[in-house]
This record gives sequence, structure tokens and C-alpha cells, in this order.
Amino acid sequence: QVQLVESGGGLVQPGISLRLSCVASGSIFSINAMAWYRQAPGRERDLVAIMTNGGNTTYADSVKGRFTISRNNAKDRVHLQMNSLKPDDTAIYYCNAIGAVIGGQRDYWGQGTQVTVSS
Repeated sequence: QVQLVESGGGLVQPGISLRLSCVASGSIFSINAMAWYRQAPGRERDLVAIMTNGGNTTYADSVKGRFTISRNNAKDRVHLQMNSLKPDDTAIYYCNAIGAVIGGQRDYWGQGTQVTVSS
């Protein structure tokens, strides 16, 4: 089992930066990748960015060039640096970890942190 706890959300004005953090505990040795997803009201939960243990990253087109995902060497923390925030970035942001289990893999989720971009 992996537990995830996010922090760093809040209310900011357009153009401002914000940094989200997520700390993993439990069976962190099983984690193969960590990611950030977001869900706006009335919409599905979408991938924002993902980073594998090998350092490979993938970003949603809507955040490329503005958001940066990073992980620490111990691979138990993941951060999302969000620059030039827009009102469309308003959503609940969820930390995700993909962990290896017998026979496959499973997703673990944090409780989410609210990001609101508004003037």
C-alpha cells in the first residue's frame, strides 16, 4: 500500500506561480511512476504530468512550457511547479502513484488539493 498526501494548493491571481507537493509513504519501493492529475467541476479527471523512475516525463498539451514535474532522489516526493497560471487551470489536483503489485500494477491517489486561479 502507498499513501499520498498533497499540499500547496490555494487561490491565486492569473499569471502567478504555485508549487504543489506530494509525499508518499508506505511501500514506496513499489512505485514505478508518479503523476499529477486534475479535475475541474463537471469534467473528467485528466493527466497533467507524469514522471517515471527513469526520469521520463509527459505533459498535457495545455500545460507544456508552463508546468514542470519533478521528483526527489528518494523517489518518495513529487512536485508540480505551475507558472503563468490561467483561470482554466482551476481544478482539484490529485497526486498519483503507479505501484507494482503481484500480477500487474495499481494506482494510488491522494485526497486532492484545490487550485483556484481568479482575479
